[in-house]
Amino acid sequence: MAAIASAGVRPGLVYFYSARSGACRRAEGFLAQVLQRRKNHGTFHLYRVDEEERPDLLERFGVDHVPTLVVVEDRFVKGRLESPRGCREIERFLAPWLQ
Repeated sequence: MAAIASAGVRPGLVYFYSARSGACRRAEGFLAQVLQRRKNHGTFHLYRVDEEERPDLLERFGVDHVPTLVVVEDRFVKGRLESPRGCREIERFLAPWLQ
């Protein structure tokens, strides 16, 4: 997670999920589609955080439920989207960073 805190790098996109959740698997598929459109897969440093493996990070970022997307830029949380339900919702959320 040290790369997230470094200034001057691409923004970090932190995807908080549970491997056992169908909603998380769907959201991850939607996220992949959005990032592949217009070749935006290089826009972010993508970090996947499993709630069972890193509960400390969920607490640190104030994540109460998964799936949740958090954009970190210049060491600050710049955006948060809880329970994304589709590509359009994720694309609207990420629009300020997408090309």
